[in-house]
Amino acid sequence: MDAKEQRPRRIVIAGGGTGGHLYPALAIAEAIKQRAHDAEIVFIGTAGKIEARVVPREGYRFETIWISGFRRTLSWSLLSFPFKLCVSIVQSFRLLRRLKPDVVIGTGGYVCGPPVFAASVLGIPAVLQEQNSYPGVTTRMLAKRVNEVFLSFEKSRRLLPGRIKATIAGNPVRASVGGASRSEAAAFFGFVPALKTVLVFGGSLGASSINAAVRRHLEKLIAGSTQLLWQTGERDFSMAEGTAQALTPEEQRRIKVLPFIDRMDLAFGASDIAVCRAGASTLAELALAGMPAILVPYPYAAADHQTENAHAVAEQGAAIFCADQEISAKLGELLISLLNDDARRAELSRNMRSLARPDAAAKIAEAVLGYAGYGHV
Repeated sequence: MDAKEQRPRRIVIAGGGTGGHLYPALAIAEAIKQRAHDAEIVFIGTAGKIEARVVPREGYRFETIWISGFRRTLSWSLLSFPFKLCVSIVQSFRLLRRLKPDVVIGTGGYVCGPPVFAASVLGIPAVLQEQNSYPGVTTRMLAKRVNEVFLSFEKSRRLLPGRIKATIAGNPVRASVGGASRSEAAAFFGFVPALKTVLVFGGSLGASSINAAVRRHLEKLIAGSTQLLWQTGERDFSMAEGTAQALTPEEQRRIKVLPFIDRMDLAFGASDIAVCRAGASTLAELALAGMPAILVPYPYAAADHQTENAHAVAEQGAAIFCADQEISAKLGELLISLLNDDARRAELSRNMRSLARPDAAAKIAEAVLGYAGYGHV
């Protein structure tokens, strides 16, 4: 028996930059550990992004490479990107030779490119998980080099090269989402469970247009018996915090402003309706939580896929669509209408929950463990 057979299987997961790429990776890791307790999971990410804070806190080993995203306009990040990419590929080869993983998983974004590419050159089994209906550039470039691509949408197949193994698995969501009790969740944020609560969030980086609309309509949003849980992102946090501090003491007790929410399971559990973007990971979490939502798609997403996502969900009666350029004018009216209509919110919740794919992480984990040599799990 060789050394590889004697040790537990080691699985490398590369993904991050935003919560939309990181949290599906954590959901897959959780599902792997549930099925193979002895599996060793190592994450590869970047030092200055969300994964550097969240992954170690979750108890996983974390390694870094230098890669970073870039703006498509002329800038220092664009000019330096080729150099960073080359360095990150070299770092990835060194990491994988040292770690000797049995399989490498990439969950999208620039950070997963070098490790997945290095795995394909070294002959290590590799898979990709794509959250969005319009596959990201990393997925499109590496699809032919990996053993399998796990997709969230059937329509994504036609946007990838032919002759690849593509499986529709859905978007992985951590099992804790949708499982928090109202009383536990409200207590965590210092809210009163009996009051109606609006959750506003723009993903891990925040959403300036939504934040500006909340600021404009804030007095309406917390009038009467409404509470507001407002995740702003780092950039707008000071503005939102200052706005909240200008309220009366009674109003301040009914608003919680945070730059980032680590416990989204509790945020969903405490809330009655969400106002948010329409990224694929966000929609998967909303579905599992059965959370009614006003969807405000980010208008500059690749191929405008968030608008397509939001329309698809709204057409199934699971959410309200509002264009980004209209949210400033319409937010107060839309929220007040929904908060006063219990039957409408219940209908949205039922329809949203019907879209959930709770087995997505398990399906991917079982396939990954097969590539890692576990056999039937």
